[in-house]
Amino acid sequence: MVGIGLSVLDGTIANVALPTIAEVFKAEPAFSVWIVNGYQLAIVMTMLPLAALGEIHGFRHIYLGGVTLFTLASLVCCLSTSLTVLTAARVVQGIGAAGMMSVNAALLRYIVPEKRLGSAIGLNAVVVAGAATVGPTLAGLILSQLSWPWLFAINLPLGLFAAIAGWCSLPDSDRVRRPFDLFSALLTALMFGSVVITIDSIGHQAAMPVIAGQFAVCMVATTLLVRRELKASHPMLPLDLLARPVFSMSVATSVASFAAQMLAMTALPFELQSNFGFPPLEVGLLLMPWPLAVAAAAVVSGRLSDRFSPAVLGGVGLLCLAAGLLLMALLPVRPETTDIVWRMMLCGIGFGLFQSPNNRTLIMSAPRPRSGAASGMLGVSRLTGQSIGTALVALLLARLGMAGANTSLFLGAAFALVASLLSLARFRSFRVAG
Repeated sequence: MVGIGLSVLDGTIANVALPTIAEVFKAEPAFSVWIVNGYQLAIVMTMLPLAALGEIHGFRHIYLGGVTLFTLASLVCCLSTSLTVLTAARVVQGIGAAGMMSVNAALLRYIVPEKRLGSAIGLNAVVVAGAATVGPTLAGLILSQLSWPWLFAINLPLGLFAAIAGWCSLPDSDRVRRPFDLFSALLTALMFGSVVITIDSIGHQAAMPVIAGQFAVCMVATTLLVRRELKASHPMLPLDLLARPVFSMSVATSVASFAAQMLAMTALPFELQSNFGFPPLEVGLLLMPWPLAVAAAAVVSGRLSDRFSPAVLGGVGLLCLAAGLLLMALLPVRPETTDIVWRMMLCGIGFGLFQSPNNRTLIMSAPRPRSGAASGMLGVSRLTGQSIGTALVALLLARLGMAGANTSLFLGAAFALVASLLSLARFRSFRVAG
């Protein structure tokens, strides 16, 4: 939990510091953004290859290697004397974070009994939501008192603790005797990296030849990878698991739901500040009920998922999310604080009800030796959905101005409704599997 909390925290904590870091190094803002983009790209490009290494060499070793690399890269971030060095260190840090994220859920399967797995995944969701909530606030607090290297210095004692505690306590896992397919790893990295970059380019209205070139690279990499993986007994891109209806629908549900969440969380600051006139400090406070409600609901839904159908729990939760987003889009012209807070809480409760049962389903629908691939897809689906949501908000804001923020909320409600229908559609698959 400490390790996964650190990896999520560092995905949000640097955003607040971008203007400060760009000013210190006298760099263009467009280049400083790679401090964040490099971290995220490194995660999405290496998650499935590292999950495959976990199945071969044991999840424990990949996790410990990830937290060690993450901590060492954090030290380099602290000592960086140029933006180039800092960006490179952030890429390495992202690879370390991917090592933790790729096998985190798979490790839970070896740490707790199956009947408690839902509760454990619920606690995991609380840590993720808490880290995402605390990140920007913590960054602002640190920057108000200390210099930017302290943003990364806080990782050192926590990373060291996670490495030592993990070395002493993390269990061994089943291993699959097979060679690591380096070419498939390169194709996987190229495919997911080009997917994220293409989505981002569309959102920022890049030139059509650029988008077309990126899309072509994505298609070529995908075609070569799928043709190669169809012949593999344990494919890195888990086509064997995606052939299972419950697994593939759970992945699709995850992508659609995280796209809905990111559509809202990216658009709401514009909606609240530019369209409704709330000051920045109040905007930050108004956004907090969502992740706090996610954390509370995730604990409850994690326990419920051990006893009730995850398809129904997820479907009901995502209907709540769709209703909450629709109500946010239909706010009165001059909303009261309470009008916003209860709607944010409804969104958070809905997302929390969905997240833990869906994560549990993804992991449990894979055989134990393929837990690494399932865990990797869990992270990939989340990051893909978030990338889609962010790109759509950027596109709508560019085309419609501030009206795009409100349109994004309607679109988020539509994504959440689709995700709900996908989740409920799994009920028949669960009954057939049962």
